[in-house]
Amino acid sequence: MDKVFLRQGRDKPTRGGHPWIFSGAVERVQGHPGAGDAVEVFSAKGDVLGIGAFSPVSQIRVRMLPCNGDADTLVRRAVERRKRFFEGAEGTDAFRLVHAEADGLPGVVADWYAGWISVQFSTAWAEKNKVAIAEALMSATGAKGVYNRSDVAARKREGLDAEGAAVEGSLCGEDAPEKVVIREGEMHLYVDIRHGHKTGYYLDQRDARRRVAAYCVGRRVLNCFSYTGGFGVAAMLAGAAHVTNVDSSAPALAEAKANACLNGVEMEYREADVFAHLRRLRDANERFDVIILDPPKFAESKGQLMRALRGYKDINLLAMKLLAPGGTLATFSCSGAVTSDIFDTVLREAAQDARRDMRIVERTRQGADHPVALAFPESEYLKGAILQ
Repeated sequence: MDKVFLRQGRDKPTRGGHPWIFSGAVERVQGHPGAGDAVEVFSAKGDVLGIGAFSPVSQIRVRMLPCNGDADTLVRRAVERRKRFFEGAEGTDAFRLVHAEADGLPGVVADWYAGWISVQFSTAWAEKNKVAIAEALMSATGAKGVYNRSDVAARKREGLDAEGAAVEGSLCGEDAPEKVVIREGEMHLYVDIRHGHKTGYYLDQRDARRRVAAYCVGRRVLNCFSYTGGFGVAAMLAGAAHVTNVDSSAPALAEAKANACLNGVEMEYREADVFAHLRRLRDANERFDVIILDPPKFAESKGQLMRALRGYKDINLLAMKLLAPGGTLATFSCSGAVTSDIFDTVLREAAQDARRDMRIVERTRQGADHPVALAFPESEYLKGAILQ
């Protein structure tokens, strides 16, 4: 096995369990490891630190591998951690099976959709071992099939293709259908495994949808960045008086209409840029009892943080101005570079500029199927606040 030696004093994070070793921490490489190859990692003093996956072009040069990178063992452990989901204790048949480094499988995301598995492989190691990982997922779960959705920009940083036939298609089992119906509590939703966002849906907001819906009973709700209407349908099923969904994607709104029909509810739809639409509503002196802001990731990296913060402040300030007295704002950020403390600061400044007296009554985060490894705080990316 090829070897990687770290610089003096750069081994503390690795000894503490952090899975990433950046290129600047590497003193030298002994041998000629290729993309995704397993390497033995040593400290500057020659202490063995473990086995990692090598990536010659990525800033993250080595990703540490538990169990020496045995994909079958790692997958089975991850699936076992979701036992209560399979047993129905969480009231859903759609949840995350593998949460990348937090489950010891760097760059591997696998989601379960009512018997089907949708996967993304975003690192060189994950790509090299994708067939073994897919077969392990099938064996551990009895899934009908595993569909590859590795159309993610992060692959470019690993020197991998980010789109095309090589990153989409069935890996094993049956071919995935165009649509799958999943259950989330009382709500049923269509999920497009082949073309939907991420692996098909935003499973990480399942708990938040339930909690926000409780504030919508008898209320007029504005659901921004609505995608396929999950928050909106949940609100209507909880007894909302009216829901308006706003999204810039016509196909997403069409899916939202289909989901409304599936659940026997009616909603309103607006195809528009959310920033511009909020301004139009403000100028028209509109008011809403509940406003939901669930935007896409504004910051892919720390270099984009300041621009992202301006965007978060803008939409939250506008939403606060649109709230009726006693209204509720449910607002979220899925940008990992935006910490909870930073997000709170954005909300505080937005409230000051909007001249609204706001208080946080609840906080939300990604669900239990999206675990956060204590040694890898980067695995916590989603944060939310419910304010009144």
